[in-house]
Amino acid sequence: MRIDIDLGMTSGQGAGGPATLDLEELLATRLLVQGNSGSGKSHLLRRLLEQSAPHVQQLIVDPEGDFVGLADRFGHVVVDGNRSVSDLECIAARVRQHRVSAVLNLESLDAENQMRAAAVFLNALFDAERDYWFPMLVVVDEAQLFAPAVSGDVAEDARKASLGAMTNLMCRGRKRGLAGVIATQRLAKLAKNVAAEATNFLMGRTFLDIDMARAADLLGLERRQAEVFRELQRGHFVALGPALSRRPLSIRVGSVETQARAGTPLLTPLPGQSTEDARDLILAPVRTEPGRAVAERRVSAPPPPSMNQILEQIVRDRPPEPVEDEASLALSTEEREQACRVIAYDILGDPDASFRPEAVLYQDFVVRCRIKKIGGGPMPLPEFKLHLNVARAGVDPTAVDLSEWSRAIAVARQIPDDLQASFLILAGAALLGDACPSDLEISRRCGHHSAGRARSRISHLEKRDLVVMRTDMSGQRSAVLPDLGWETRPGDSNGPATPQVERDAAE
Repeated sequence: MRIDIDLGMTSGQGAGGPATLDLEELLATRLLVQGNSGSGKSHLLRRLLEQSAPHVQQLIVDPEGDFVGLADRFGHVVVDGNRSVSDLECIAARVRQHRVSAVLNLESLDAENQMRAAAVFLNALFDAERDYWFPMLVVVDEAQLFAPAVSGDVAEDARKASLGAMTNLMCRGRKRGLAGVIATQRLAKLAKNVAAEATNFLMGRTFLDIDMARAADLLGLERRQAEVFRELQRGHFVALGPALSRRPLSIRVGSVETQARAGTPLLTPLPGQSTEDARDLILAPVRTEPGRAVAERRVSAPPPPSMNQILEQIVRDRPPEPVEDEASLALSTEEREQACRVIAYDILGDPDASFRPEAVLYQDFVVRCRIKKIGGGPMPLPEFKLHLNVARAGVDPTAVDLSEWSRAIAVARQIPDDLQASFLILAGAALLGDACPSDLEISRRCGHHSAGRARSRISHLEKRDLVVMRTDMSGQRSAVLPDLGWETRPGDSNGPATPQVERDAAE
């Protein structure tokens, strides 16, 4: 069913005919209104709202409180935007459910809170259940405030929320029954992805070249015809779109039944009084008002705690760590070192442990220290890496002379972490009187599968004069450690890697 809205009369060539708008087509194609301040945008929106009020549900996002007068004449519900988020969401849901026309009055809020309130309300309309997707005309006055082309002085989260709600309204609102009608003073201030979704246009008076050029482009006019927007009178617009006219059409907006609370100021005569009377009136002594009684301040309920505050409270209220028993406190530094070495050696007793990440091995080490009740707090990671490298040497700390083995560990402390394990593997073989391990064996114990890595690290050790490699006539090599005065038995450098279980059985 076609419903024509009477906007007024056509003007210019062929003047005198009615200017109509197809309401059903408007619901499917959306409308953009542009005009400088004083061009008659609000008058046009009021005419459109008054004429369509009996036929379709309406919502007006009103930043200045200009449209609250519709409530008395057409039964719109005025919603004060100065409410909580949950209140606005609930009211918006009820508006869609009960199909009641409303005016969202935002005049009591600053620009940033206007954006937040409009975003909450529009998103709630957009997120309504499918059963309530009835046709609804959503009119946003001063749309450049809610969908700015660039960031301004408002908070970034408020701008993004408002821009996202306006984008949903204009880009995806049609399937949900929401038909956006947006009015702006300047197209250059309005986000392009919001303006681009409108296919009906009503362009009023504007003076800036960039705005005239954009308006001409939208209406399909040549650049030289853009001057027409500078000559438009108040209340005159150029219309184009499937709901208005297939060709640019000049119209003059008709009269309205309701009035804005704050209209255009009118000139009134100045009061007739002499200069002396005016001076005495303005410069009279200012009376000092008596001190006001201090108003009793109500104690407001504290806000609910945030998630971070709850977590901090849990940490504060956590029971204290259990006190270490006397046995753990009684361990000397040497005994604690020996116990940690035994634990690291036991961990690497698993053939697959060498290839596990250090973080996993460290967690296993900490758990075993707690089970053994080794006090002193968590071991620093560099100290743990040294214990791990000592354990990679395959020397059982309970079966060797600790004084001799401690000499090798002391030398290892002075070299980089990535060379410690290779040095200690060679030192352990020399201490135990074993053959020099093969490259694959050294690489396996260090947690790698490449013999080249072992050869590279042995080369670095030789450059530091920590190890001297000797090769006999049969091709067997032995490792000499000058700082310790130790030497391994000759061994095959290209031999296979010996699994830990086989080495333990051989011993």
